[in-house]
Order: sequence, then structure tokens, then C-alpha cells
Amino acid sequence: MLKPREFTQNEYEFVSIDDMVPSDHLLRKIDKYIDFSFIIEKVRPYYSEEKGRPSDPLILFKMMFIGYLYGIRSERKLEQEIRMNMAYRWFLGLKFHDPIPHHSTISWNRQKRFKDTNVFQEIFDEIVLLAMNHNMVGGRVLFTDSTHLKANANKHKFTRQEVEVETREYINELNKAVEEDRELQGKKPLKDKEEVIETKEIRVSTTDPDCGFMSRDNKQEMFCYLDHRTTDMKFNIITDAFVTAGNVHDSVPYLNRLDRQIGRFGFQVEAVALDSGYLTNPICKGLADRKIFGVIAHRRYRPTTGLFPKWKFTYEKNQDIYVCPNKKVLTYRTTNREGYREYKSDPKLCGSCPLLSQCTRSKNNVKVVTRHVWEEHKEKVRINRLSNPGKKLYKFRKEKVERSFADSKELHGLRYCRFRGIKNASEQVLLTAACQNIKKIATHLAKLG
Repeated sequence: MLKPREFTQNEYEFVSIDDMVPSDHLLRKIDKYIDFSFIIEKVRPYYSEEKGRPSDPLILFKMMFIGYLYGIRSERKLEQEIRMNMAYRWFLGLKFHDPIPHHSTISWNRQKRFKDTNVFQEIFDEIVLLAMNHNMVGGRVLFTDSTHLKANANKHKFTRQEVEVETREYINELNKAVEEDRELQGKKPLKDKEEVIETKEIRVSTTDPDCGFMSRDNKQEMFCYLDHRTTDMKFNIITDAFVTAGNVHDSVPYLNRLDRQIGRFGFQVEAVALDSGYLTNPICKGLADRKIFGVIAHRRYRPTTGLFPKWKFTYEKNQDIYVCPNKKVLTYRTTNREGYREYKSDPKLCGSCPLLSQCTRSKNNVKVVTRHVWEEHKEKVRINRLSNPGKKLYKFRKEKVERSFADSKELHGLRYCRFRGIKNASEQVLLTAACQNIKKIATHLAKLG
């Protein structure tokens, strides 16, 4: 005789939560190998010793870790999942009938208690240090790239604003290099330029003013944030995660974040591999100053249709001249404020040149070729990229940092921003990266036994 299912669902059984969690469950590995007690010390300054009811910040952060580990995007949904999932209860140390912390508890702590604090960055750093303690971080070869997170903002709802163009941090160093180069070439110092505040027009979202409008070739136009991430060669541990608005160029925060890792974790960086967005003169010089072997992808420039590309003009370093395709010389004339040396041709020779129509369209028949004062560092990076070690190193980039981004988006819900505001976006990125590292550390140590 068949027994109706409704009766079996009402039966009482004596079971333990521990028996219901598989022995190879990820949360068992994390609970065994990751000691989260450091969190209590990190958040102690934000809790009152006398006022308020007792609370357990460890449960709060473990709840957030569960959400990021399993890509649960809603705090309300997270509370429901913990109520039903025995592995989640076990991980939090809750019994069958223990109440689940309300989802508003997480929201309140994020928005009030931890607002304008550095606690999420500190937790991320501690996880990196834990990986280093287990010899999972080499700190010698790093891979960096950025990916966009679609902001919680409608791309059609915005205002146009004039904003001041940010002064690059390397501008003082560049000005000094320009003056030294002009002095070396026998040129007079440049006259002091009237300080003119440069502005540009940008789109500002009315929903989330902190995000930026991204408009790139072969990319969907949207309001978004950028996750600038660095991973280590050894076990692909994420060593840095930094958020900017979507309209900030990849190269802007790079050197500062590299220096932060060197200072914070004591890395002895020997080589880095980067995408073409980082191929700028300041970055190439910065890597040379730090004695780092830089490998950066080639950037395809688009020369004017019908004219020779710049690489057709050969630079002769010993004579400090350029030689055109017709074997004529372009000599140095000046170094401008932007840091470019100008080399110009002789219009008398160019006027009768059979290649003039493919060389220049200037009315005075003068061809001008520019060369940055830091161009030699960029050329060194190009040589690195074409070398055998450089080719091997760059191949790892897609297997390291790009794979890390893929895991974040497919498994941990980082394709979209959960919250609005750059502080909240930073929290999401840091905790997602921390969870990826936690999972990698626990899995690796479990294999070792």
C-alpha cells in the first residue's frame, strides 16, 4: 500500500545539523582552514562597550560571505536562504530553532556602523596576508586589468555637467623632464603659462551620481563602475581590488595601487603583464623606475588614411634625428609643454619629393614627427613584449586576471552593482574578491590534507 507523502512530511526525526552537511562541502573547508577571529578586532572600534544590546559581528560578516560566495544578490533573499539551508546554519553556528538575524541588520550595519570606514579593505588585506602565510602568494609576477560593473542607473537619465579636468600626479615630474630636455638641447626655458582651469563635459547619472558613463569601441554604452584588479602569478590570489567611476582611464590608478601592494604586503615585484590600455609613457617610465619587467599589449593606432604611419620614420638615437622613407632627415626643433620633442623636415627637399602626398598634407610641405621625452621607456616595454619571456608571460594574463573576472561575474554576482554609490560598490568588489581568495585558500589546503 502506498503511503501518502503528506504523512511523511509531518513525521518527527532526531537529526543533527552536522550530519546534514556533506563532509566535502565548501563551507566545511572554509570553517576548518580560515580563522575569522581577526574580524572581531577589526570592527571592535565601531561597537560600543556599554550601550546597546550584545551583538556578534562574526555572524554578520559570515552572512555576507555566504551571500558573496554563492552569488545571492539580495539581503532579504540571503535571510530566506539561511533559514532553509542547513549548511548555512551550520557555518553560522545556528541551531534548528535559532532565529536568523534580520536582513535589515546587515543593511543597517553597512549604511550606518561601517559607513566611511576602511573595514572592508582591512578584511580583504587580512585574507591576502593569510594566503601569504600559507605560501600561496609569490609577489614577484602580477597581472592587472579592469572590468566594468553595470551600475544600478538608467543610462537615459542624466544631466550634462562641466567638470574640472584632474591634474595628473606625474605632471610635476613631466615639467621637470621637459625643462631638463630643453636645457640639454640649448633651448630657453618655457615661459610661465597662465593657469587655465581645463574643463570637460560629462554625463552625470541622476540616479547614482558616483558612477561614470562608459563609451568605448565594441562596448555597450552604460553607466558603470570599474573594478581595477591585480592577481598574483602563483595561485592567482587577488592582491588588490580598487573601484573607480566607469569614465576613469585604466592607467590612472595603476602606479599608486602597485605601490600600495609593494608597501602593504612587501612584494618584490619583478614583472607585470598588462592590457593595451596601460601602454602610456608615465606607466612605462614608472615601471622602469621601479626596475620592473613590464609586458604590455600592443595598442593599434589609426594613422590618417593615405599617409605613412609613424613607424615608417626611423629614429637614430646617436644623431637624435628621424629618417623618412625617402632617406631624408628630420631634425630636432623644440620640446613642447606636453613633453613631446618635435622633429621637422626641410620644406625645400620635401617640395620635390615623390612621396610627399603619402607623407604630409601641410601647406608648407613640412613633416612633423613627435617623440615623447619618456619614449625610450615605452620602446623598452615593446622589446619586452616581443621577447620570448614576454610572450610567455603575457599568455598567462588571460588565465589569471581575466579568469578571476569571469569567476566573479559567473559565480559571485559581480556583473551588476548591488548598491548605489562608489563606497557601496567598493564594498561589493572587496568582499567578492575576498570570498574568491577564501575559497581558493580553503580548497588548496583541503587538497594538501
